[in-house]
Amino acid sequence: MQKRRYFRVSLGWQIIIGLVLGIILGQIFYHNKAVIQVMQNIGTMFISLIQMIVLPIVISCLTVGIANMGDIKKLGRIGLKTLIYFEVMTTLAIIIGIIVANVTHPGTYINIHDLQSSDISQYTSSAKTAEHGGIWTILMSIIPTNIFAAMGKGDMLPVIFFSVFFGLGIAAIGEQGQILTKVLDATANVMFKVTNWVMRVAPIGVCALIGVTVGEMGFEALKPLGLFIVIAYGTMAFFVFVVMALVGRIFHVKFYELFRIIENEVVLAFTTASSEAALPKMMDKMQKYGSTKGIVSFVIPTGYTFNLDGSAIYQSLAALFLAQAYNINLSIGQQITLVVVLMLTSKGMAGVPGASFVVLLATVSTIGVPMQGLTFIAGIDRLVDMGRTAVNVVGNSLATVIIAKSEHEFDEEKREKYVASYTRGD
Repeated sequence: MQKRRYFRVSLGWQIIIGLVLGIILGQIFYHNKAVIQVMQNIGTMFISLIQMIVLPIVISCLTVGIANMGDIKKLGRIGLKTLIYFEVMTTLAIIIGIIVANVTHPGTYINIHDLQSSDISQYTSSAKTAEHGGIWTILMSIIPTNIFAAMGKGDMLPVIFFSVFFGLGIAAIGEQGQILTKVLDATANVMFKVTNWVMRVAPIGVCALIGVTVGEMGFEALKPLGLFIVIAYGTMAFFVFVVMALVGRIFHVKFYELFRIIENEVVLAFTTASSEAALPKMMDKMQKYGSTKGIVSFVIPTGYTFNLDGSAIYQSLAALFLAQAYNINLSIGQQITLVVVLMLTSKGMAGVPGASFVVLLATVSTIGVPMQGLTFIAGIDRLVDMGRTAVNVVGNSLATVIIAKSEHEFDEEKREKYVASYTRGD
């Protein structure tokens, strides 16, 4: 008997369908607080499911990867390469954002008095912390006094710090540590299986999250800031498909092939505006694509803190947009200062809810923009956040492959087999 062939809709298309339905529902129930609250609750539950599995995957994969690596000198070399690469790429993203803002002048086409203000009080305290914090504050926050407290708060850097040392400790005791390696390896495999189950409800979560955004804002709120949104997305697209593609070519990475492999995760990150939503599947796919577990488990979680290219583009664009809207003419020296301030502040605010907006709050005062100015773009922050989150995910996948290749820990034969099976839809 011939088996029946069923039409199968990929996860990416399911998420896009959820996105469209969310937009429709948001418009239908525009300003309907009861329905918006229901959608908010459903969206929050989906994000909570993702957050539930992220840290177990990071801890288990990173610890096993470092234990298998077993060489502190090699780890130091990989860490240094990774951080230099991240710094170069984010600085390049900031500079491109500033250049685009200087060329297009989006702020000169709006009247600041025509914009609606939004409440930004939830970001203010975090911004004050960023203003008074320095490099020592950042370094001290990396070392956890209580690893369980850090896990409970979802602080990624302290968890990475602990996992690295735990992995090195396992490697140092030799054969005795093998039982822990096996347990943690099994834990990672279990959590990847749980991830596959959670992803089945992703379209519902996406539908709810988008519905909330549209239901609260409506399309009318976007019109005055439409040009800024278009320029922001255009700049992000240029950075991904031109700058990242060129960087990939320099390091002999097939960028467009890589993008096709992670397209579902990019769509998921875009629609949820959450990097964490894509992290579990990203780590799984990058290993299958050819990178070793040690590289993947170190580069991707670290990149979610230090390699935020989309956020860097948005912050530089938004800062100059507001300066132009207030008729503040910035000299070359002031713009260079802005680049340096964004480079430092963005690293200190990683992991804070609404981090990109918090960085802006802590930065714009250095160029004379009134704090009130940010209330005018707060309403569209979620919409732009979708784009910058997607860029961040692409940037971290590219970084993983580049670092793996630089360490000769990328399996081309494994990549070819995975690409072939992925293309067939296995």
